[in-house]
Amino acid sequence: MEYEVEIVQPYGLKFAKGRDGKTYIDAIAPGGEADKTGKFSVGDRVISTSAVFGDEIWPAAEYGRTMYTIRQRIGPLLMRMEKRYGKREEDGELTEKEIIRAERNSGVISNRVREIQMQNYMRKKEQKQQREIDLREGLKFYKNGKYEEALEKFESVLGSKPDLNEASVASYNVACCYSKLNQIQAGLSALEDALKNGYEDFQRIRTDPDLATLRASEDFDPLLKRFDESFINENAINAIKSIFGIFNKN
Repeated sequence: MEYEVEIVQPYGLKFAKGRDGKTYIDAIAPGGEADKTGKFSVGDRVISTSAVFGDEIWPAAEYGRTMYTIRQRIGPLLMRMEKRYGKREEDGELTEKEIIRAERNSGVISNRVREIQMQNYMRKKEQKQQREIDLREGLKFYKNGKYEEALEKFESVLGSKPDLNEASVASYNVACCYSKLNQIQAGLSALEDALKNGYEDFQRIRTDPDLATLRASEDFDPLLKRFDESFINENAINAIKSIFGIFNKN
């Protein structure tokens, strides 16, 4: 079953890259724009979306390109989706827990469970290797000034279940790409993702020439102040000093 829905930013959707390279819904923010429609389900696949601007509809390409289009969309986003009723792309086979549950009565854990454990291990290892490859290729594109191509690679890293450190670095790189492309809101959104994932090099954020365009935005400082504890602590100290200053006769 397919359906169409139009939403506005912030969408309240998190996406993931399937093993087939396509784009799937990984999470839906409660109370967000997507959740309010009542149409989206985790596991649904993106078939096509609005183009970056205008009324044209673009077929969903590979994950990185699709995310590039969604992030940069100007105006409401029309999405054509395949309804999968909560079935994730990677759920084609029984999981380890499901097989254990099915075999519980027999009192025997079959070799099938061990096979699945090995398959899961190998798949995660392959995903990590692919993320490392995508990150290296993205950096190479970036250094050569090919920011859109770099974006696709960095977005691909984000779509394949990275750990927090990988996610923070990839999101920071995405923010740099958007800054270079003069896409302010998309860049700030990616920078916020980096901070949420634990990126803490605030000095670099404030001085990195690759983020110069984002720093010129009036929304940059408020975003950083939400996460920079040193700024919060400095404000607290200044507030205390001002209070005691009332009693300072000098």
